[in-house]
Amino acid sequence: MADCNEWKPFIAMITVDFAFSIVNILLKKVLDEGINHLVLITYRLSISALFLGPIGYFWERGSRPKLTFRISCYLFLSAIVGASLTQYFFLIGIQYTSATFACAFVNMVPVVTFIMALPFKMETVHIKSNSGKAKTLGALVCVAGAILLTVYRGAPLFNHSPNQAVTRAMDHGLKLSHARRAERWTFGCIALLAGTLLWSSWFVLQSHIGRRYPCQYSSTAIMSFFGAIQSAVLCLSTKRSLSIWVLKGKIEIITVLYAGMIGSGLCYVGMSWCVKKRGPVFTAAFSPLVQIMAAMLDVPVLHEELYLGRTKKCRIMQQE
Repeated sequence: MADCNEWKPFIAMITVDFAFSIVNILLKKVLDEGINHLVLITYRLSISALFLGPIGYFWERGSRPKLTFRISCYLFLSAIVGASLTQYFFLIGIQYTSATFACAFVNMVPVVTFIMALPFKMETVHIKSNSGKAKTLGALVCVAGAILLTVYRGAPLFNHSPNQAVTRAMDHGLKLSHARRAERWTFGCIALLAGTLLWSSWFVLQSHIGRRYPCQYSSTAIMSFFGAIQSAVLCLSTKRSLSIWVLKGKIEIITVLYAGMIGSGLCYVGMSWCVKKRGPVFTAAFSPLVQIMAAMLDVPVLHEELYLGRTKKCRIMQQE
């Protein structure tokens, strides 16, 4: 039984990462079709709150502590750094780059979380010990891998049919100029970097919230509720048109429902539970696994090219 309990956080995080990889693929699909970022986030978080609210109310009503003003402020901040603003930056990054490339930035989350956790004494490093050396080496490997995936692109691992490749190249050439596409890629990278910093901050903050309000369903429902309000206010203040709130087609409806109930609902519950059990760095360490799973789905579903690295020649060919 003890061994089973030790494996539960591992199983939970692998399940969460697989669910997140599907979310990323669906989000990339609907973003390419033109859905508004903030509308998508508002619907996603609203569904998460509606889905988890009744579960948290009935499941945790016997063990739920009093919701004080201070805890509410923590959950409001958690919604900013872990839901509304973070999702907004990641959605921009996914749209302007690709689902697989966006996941590559997630490789830096364990390192950034580890660095942020050190001042709060959530993690300790004894550089002379084996564990300290392993932590330091792991951090360097994560950073090196993220930089490599960002700046180096080699030959594609899979070749699409010539007609499809020509068609895709022509379509992209008509839509965006060489300079415009380079600008979009740069802007997407900046958005992903901001999202990564906020996402790492959420892991550290969630560790503190978990000690004060150890009810994963209730806290996630409240966080989603706050995040939905934040996203809606931001959207209404920037976009006056009501037509953007209308979902078009089955794929948008399926994406909103799945991303809300699973991506912003049960996945956040699972991560909050793992942060409580094993700490923020352990939970964040599984983030790179999302990239592997997303790449496995990205190629057959979205027909994205999977590269060994980035070279100048391939980068120019992709942009032209």
